Amino acid sequence: MFNGKNILITGGTGSFGRQFVDVLLKEFRPRRVVVYSRDEYKQFEMAQVYGADCMRYFIGDVRDASRLEMAMREVDYVVHAAALKQVPTAEYNPFECIHTNVLGAENVVRAAINMGVKRVVALSTDKAANPINLYGASKLASDKIFVAANNLSGTVGTRFSAVRYGNVVGSRGSVIPVFRRLIDEGAESLPITDPRMTRFWITLDKGVRFVISCFNMMKGGEIFVPKIPSMKMVDLARAMAPDLPHEIIGIRPGEKLHEMMVTEDNARNTIELKDRYIIEPAFTWWTRDPYLEFAAEPVAEDFRYSSDSNSEWLKPEQLREMIGDDAD
Repeated sequence: MFNGKNILITGGTGSFGRQFVDVLLKEFRPRRVVVYSRDEYKQFEMAQVYGADCMRYFIGDVRDASRLEMAMREVDYVVHAAALKQVPTAEYNPFECIHTNVLGAENVVRAAINMGVKRVVALSTDKAANPINLYGASKLASDKIFVAANNLSGTVGTRFSAVRYGNVVGSRGSVIPVFRRLIDEGAESLPITDPRMTRFWITLDKGVRFVISCFNMMKGGEIFVPKIPSMKMVDLARAMAPDLPHEIIGIRPGEKLHEMMVTEDNARNTIELKDRYIIEPAFTWWTRDPYLEFAAEPVAEDFRYSSDSNSEWLKPEQLREMIGDDAD
């Protein structure tokens, strides 16, 4: 669906944006790919790798509504990946988090409608479900903005959806690069916040391909949730360094023991497909008929999709394969 189209990625110099561009250039023939981000140096570095004729590098911030509109001229599809993502940083800098994650989401919606963009997919996070930290709360607000935006597009017809998934293996800010650095530096132990802690995990490539699949099937207003495995943090540490002991350091401010992607309160509006759950919007105009072709089934009323009660768990060898480490 991206052949001959114009695509814009906010936060395009991040881990997701780079991988998304890589897949676009290798598997599609886009007319134009716009990388929209604030960091001049990261754009310079990225241009050295991705310098195809269709590439455009656009300096801008999602806080700047007029700049977003300029960047979205003649754009068909938008992936909104820009966000402040670090939980402790958001707790310490709440105003900045709100300006980027909430007001930035509003700016993306307004620009997309004003410029006649066809489809927008916003990246969310498992921390947006029953949030206890500001980052999660800001992304829940962002999700609400993108879902409700479908009521605003009118005859323009812009459609908005969100994708919610868990920790990305190897991405910047993930614990895996931190553990890798400590191991390489000869650390005598690995820090564990709580031995009971669990997290959802997905590879960057799978996350990108999931987003692409959502562009293909979205009707507008859905939150797409992939079925992905969980792993205890202590098991992750053992998989990476079987012989290193663990130092329990306690849960950080705003951090959850377990993450959730579909809450019990969402269950009444959630359907299940083979590879994903879809939280449908509670709009009067919404019908489940569009997903009959995918053999979708409603989940149980008490259903919840949580990292501690997940039916799929990562084994150590699977994790090592995901991070490109086949060591014993």
